[in-house]
Order: sequence, then C-alpha cells, then structure tokens
Amino acid sequence: MEQIAGFLAPVIIYAYIFLLNVLVPGRWVTGYATKTNSTEKLRYRLNGIQVLFIVVLTWALICHAGFLPWDWLYTYRWQGLAGAVIFGLIFSLVLVLPNTPVKGSFFADFYLGRLENPQLWSGRIDAKMWLYLVGAIMLQLNVLSFAMHHCLLYGTQSSTGILLSTGLLTFFLIDYLTFEEVHLYTYDLFAERVGFKLGWGCIAFYPYFYAIPQWSTAALPDANTPTPLLILYALIFFTGWSLSRGANLQKYFFKKDPKRTFLGIAPEAITDGNKTLLVNGFWGLSRHINYLGEIVMATGIVLCVGHPLLLWPWLYPLYYVALLFPRQIDDDKRCALKYGPLWNEYLKRVPYRIIPGIY
Repeated sequence: MEQIAGFLAPVIIYAYIFLLNVLVPGRWVTGYATKTNSTEKLRYRLNGIQVLFIVVLTWALICHAGFLPWDWLYTYRWQGLAGAVIFGLIFSLVLVLPNTPVKGSFFADFYLGRLENPQLWSGRIDAKMWLYLVGAIMLQLNVLSFAMHHCLLYGTQSSTGILLSTGLLTFFLIDYLTFEEVHLYTYDLFAERVGFKLGWGCIAFYPYFYAIPQWSTAALPDANTPTPLLILYALIFFTGWSLSRGANLQKYFFKKDPKRTFLGIAPEAITDGNKTLLVNGFWGLSRHINYLGEIVMATGIVLCVGHPLLLWPWLYPLYYVALLFPRQIDDDKRCALKYGPLWNEYLKRVPYRIIPGIY
C-alpha cells in the first residue's frame, strides 16, 4: 500500500495544486502571447507563489502531525517518479490526440504539441503556467524531503553544503514564482506548443531530474567542504541568478515600457520603424545571456553539495547545456524570419550567442 501511495503521490499533489490554482485568489494580467490567428493578447490569472506556500505548509503539517515521515517522498522517490512518468504520458496524449495535426507527423506533433496556448475558463487556468507551477512545487517538495532524509541520517553531522544547495534551489523556485508575470514574456510561453516536451517535461522530468544533486547525495556523509568554498559556490549561484533574472526583468520592462530605465540602464534599441530590438544592458552582453545565467546557477548548486567528482549531480547543469544551446540556434532562426534585415544589424551589435567574448 505504501508503494502504491508513493506511485499515486504526484497525481494527488498535482490535483491539489490544480484545486488551489482555481480557488486561491490571484491577479489578472495581460501576457505577451496572442490568441491563435488573432492579435488579441492572452489573459492570465496568477497565484503561483501563494499556491507554493500553501502546498509546502500542508506538507509540513502532515509530516509534523506524524501522518507521514519527513523524508517520505525520498523513501518512495522511485515510485513517485514512475507515477509522474505515467501521468505525464497520459496528460500529453490527452492534449495532443483530439486536436488538429500541425507537423504532418504524429511523433513530431506528440513531442512538440498541437495546441499553442490551451486555457480553461478564459485564462483562469492556463496549461503552460499550470505545468510550470506543478513542476516547481513538486520539485520543492522533493528537495525538502531529500534534505530531511540526509538530516535524519546524519543529525548534527549533516552536510552544510547539501543544506545550502537545498536553500539555493528553494530560493530559485520562490524567485521564479514571485516573478511569475515576467515569464509570460519568455520563449516557452509565446513560442512553444503543449505536447510531450512541455507536458511530460514539467510533470515528470522537471520535478525529479532537477533534484538530482540532492537525490544523488542525500544518503552520503558530509564532504566537509571548507566554508570559504561554500561562500564562493553561493556567489557563483547568485552571479548566474543576477544574469538570468536581470536579463528577464530588463526584457520584461522594455516590452511593457520601451522608455523605462532598468537598474540605471537607459534602454538602447534598434528599429526598422515597425519592430524593435534591445541592444544594451544584459542584452548587449550576448543574445541569450539569460541561458548562461541558468547554467551558472545550476553549477553553483552542484558545487555546494560537495562531491565534485561524482557524475550524477553534474547531469543537472549538463542538461541545461544540452537544452539551451540548441534552443538558442532555433530561436535565432525564428528571430531571423521575424525581424528580417533588422536581425542582421542586431547580430553586428551583439555578436555573441550565449557566452560574452567566447560564444
């Protein structure tokens, strides 16, 4: 029965998140993406940060009352992963099969999706935002449970590095949902469809694979990483966070108000009289400086756990490299079609793709 419960845990938690997403008060905002075959902007109802805190509080109360051990999600992590994998597959099929083919190949449609921006109740629930919400919250519960398993094993001998990495990943998730509106202006929200890549990715891959630094080290003893090194690793994380969050915020404010100064940086842009591209500040460093930030953040988290020669934690930042470098190429092709000659001028102003001065 415990193993069955572990298998069903992700679905139960996702259903709870869905219910809270519907019922908890939120604010309505207008996004950047448009309705299919229309210029009308989509509306979204955002309450992610409230839902995160309610779910974590619920989990803490259940564990504190003794209904579940604090490390229950760690104990049944493989069963939970299996349940998430199956549910993600079913979810993807349900969203793809009934809808009109797009690519001419079922496998391409299944992977990339057919619907651009599925919503329920005029935006009260948006499929993409809900997917990112369930992924973020399930990841948060996993890393907290994995850290608690380590603490229950080692008590006062617990690893400061593992606790620090858990804190940094928690900061990352709280930050993401605090700036939920900003992500309405990112590539995923306006360029991708909802299929296996996004659906299964957020339901199964995101909440379990992103926890791999804690997953692979929770049962290991303290690596006794010197405090100065831990401080350095935290600084690496926050350097990456500054690049990613700064770039996304600068783009967000520019799209909302092209004349608004951000962090003392007056926006500089090039235009063809119709379309406009930002070319200074974070976006003057490279064309995808936010991708570099994501990779650097993940590197800081992996270094903190204190086992630099262990392969498994490094799969986290390596995944970002495998995901974001090809995405940058696709995004550049998409922008070249969208902006035409203006994009060629932009390439001269901002020659580096991701890493300033190198690539």
